[in-house]
Amino acid sequence: MADFKQRLGVDINQKLKLEPAIAWAIANNVSFIDVCLDTDPELLRDGAARASAARKRMEEHGIALGLHTLSAVNTAETSPFAAGAADAYLEAYVRTAKRLGAQWIVAHAGYHFTSDKPERMAAALARLERASRYAERAGATLLLENLNAEPDQAEVQYLAHDLEECRYFFSQLNSPALRWSFTVNHAHLTAEGIGGFLDNLDLGRCGEVRIADCRGTVEEHLFPGKGTIDFPAMFARIEGMGYRGPYTLAFGSLDDMLAGRDTLAAMAHKGMASS
Repeated sequence: MADFKQRLGVDINQKLKLEPAIAWAIANNVSFIDVCLDTDPELLRDGAARASAARKRMEEHGIALGLHTLSAVNTAETSPFAAGAADAYLEAYVRTAKRLGAQWIVAHAGYHFTSDKPERMAAALARLERASRYAERAGATLLLENLNAEPDQAEVQYLAHDLEECRYFFSQLNSPALRWSFTVNHAHLTAEGIGGFLDNLDLGRCGEVRIADCRGTVEEHLFPGKGTIDFPAMFARIEGMGYRGPYTLAFGSLDDMLAGRDTLAAMAHKGMASS
């Protein structure tokens, strides 16, 4: 399963800035990393020299990079001034992805405040349409992530968290530059579950599968085996449907995720051997 293990990447997110993240990936033989640049805004504004040096080093060592926008930035923003900033934020990530040679940018559909859901969904759809066309012209790829359910009593709720909301966006966003980031632990929180997402959304549109365990009740990012996701069955199903893209680990510390690569590779082997 050595080849499969190389498809298991790590969501570094904001744990390290870009250059230390690349060095960490090289030192630990990790081929895919996801990084959020919000705490390093020089790269989002320009940072051309840094971007060029980082891109060269990744190419020399065969490191594939994904960028990850913050889900706290509301893609469903409707307020004056802030709405324009939400557009500019996504466009900055697209431009930076091109400078760095990043393979994808994980994006989100934003959030609503219960009473304004229809208006927020429409705003998010329009913004993602603009961003995907911008990415298409730039030659970049956005991956729309299915986000987690929040407790029913919470006023703030993420969009694109269940199958109905995901269908709303994916059925209307037709740009080839807008694909899917499938977060299995988020799907595990919904009534339809992981299988329901795989039955009803186009896995051929998936550019990344994001992995953590959870117990199916509240948002958690647990080490595989600490929750209730059947990972051997999940791998067998996804690989059996023809998926050959990256899996991105998103739980615990960097050391936890390094150890989790071996655990998940063994689980994948078990699942595919029995399928």
